[in-house]
Amino acid sequence: MISYKKHVLALISLGFPIVVGQIGTIVQGLADTVMTGQYSAQALAAAGFVNNVMLLILILAMGYSYGLTPVVGAFHAQKNYFEVGRSLRCSLQTNGILALVLVSFLSVLYFLLDKMGQPEELLPLIRPYYLVILASLPFQILFNAFKQFTDGIGKTQIAMWIMLGANVFNIIGNAVLIYGLGPFPELGLFGAGVSTCLSRIFMLLIMFGLLYFHKNFSLYREGFHKGGHNGALRMQLHRLGLPIALQMGMETASFSLTAIMQGWIGSSALAAHQVMTNISSLCYMIYYGIGAAVAIRVSHYTGIHDWKNVRATAFSGYRMILVSGIVLSGSIYTFSDTICAFFTPDEAVNAIVLSMLLPFVLYQFGDGLQINFANALRGISDVKPMMRYAFISYILISLPLSYILGIGFQWGSAGIWMAFPVALTVAGMLFYWRFNKQTQKRIQAGL
Repeated sequence: MISYKKHVLALISLGFPIVVGQIGTIVQGLADTVMTGQYSAQALAAAGFVNNVMLLILILAMGYSYGLTPVVGAFHAQKNYFEVGRSLRCSLQTNGILALVLVSFLSVLYFLLDKMGQPEELLPLIRPYYLVILASLPFQILFNAFKQFTDGIGKTQIAMWIMLGANVFNIIGNAVLIYGLGPFPELGLFGAGVSTCLSRIFMLLIMFGLLYFHKNFSLYREGFHKGGHNGALRMQLHRLGLPIALQMGMETASFSLTAIMQGWIGSSALAAHQVMTNISSLCYMIYYGIGAAVAIRVSHYTGIHDWKNVRATAFSGYRMILVSGIVLSGSIYTFSDTICAFFTPDEAVNAIVLSMLLPFVLYQFGDGLQINFANALRGISDVKPMMRYAFISYILISLPLSYILGIGFQWGSAGIWMAFPVALTVAGMLFYWRFNKQTQKRIQAGL
């Protein structure tokens, strides 16, 4: 069995580009938040509502694309490059169908925005921003499939560079379109949405260009072009992707739907929720990068039935996440005043943000635990039980507890967030239990 030190080094090599790329994703939302926050507190609150609704859909779509990783990882470990290319083709097909379904659902939801209890003065800002972000979703969803393909074959740095480039593009676009620099009109929050949409189109076009023209992808082109319509493989991707999507969707719902509760409290609470969501997303995406590396390594070892290294990889990953969580949450808590001022000069918003820091620090242990072992389960393709565990943790525990503490007991924004430490820890323990049980069983069976 490979030593823990070598597993950690391998996870760093795979995970670092994913972490950087995912931080790039956060920077895209962060750029919108900071630049709209400096533009006006109302623009910040409107962006917070829309981004929280869209985040739920984006995470669900991202989770669906994750079904490709264990499939590609196993084929790549077996050097079956034709099937790797065929798998990418099938993933683009299934994710394209998902994009149509989600866009249709969100189009209907658009006509119900005024029924969701948000401050009336925000609706003229919410509606156009919602539409332009909606238009960008299909491009992001198809890019997700490409990203899981490149991650699954171990080339995690490709998506990293594309996402970083897209974020530079988005920040420049924000500066130009929000404030109306040069010949461009001042579009405010809508300009931030246009910039985000264009950056997502840019990412997808680059991925297609690499697949068709870069020599590193020549091994997979035959399978991509000649793989045909493989119904069995598409169904396999769907069976793997749907439980992951629902698990991640329910987790994100426990965060995103609380934005509606924050809106019941007021515009300042909603803006503070958006600020804290961006802060917490930094930790989440670092954990996710390590967890994604765990899924890739676990899928490779699963492909060759090396269960001892499957377990060693997963436990090495959690050690890395735990150390990262201690450093990150401690740093954010220490420099909280400076961080708040970075987002917005509004003192009312900043006071609410500071009240939400305690639950934020408390849930880091559970968040890291559930991310790591959810990805480990993804790597061994044991994903169906995660739906049940997510439903218990995020729907039966988190959402009702947020309402009871925040609205019922009138603890406000901090009370709404106090449910997260409980729910995430329950989820993490359930995922760990399942992974430990399944891998021990396979070692004992000599598989």
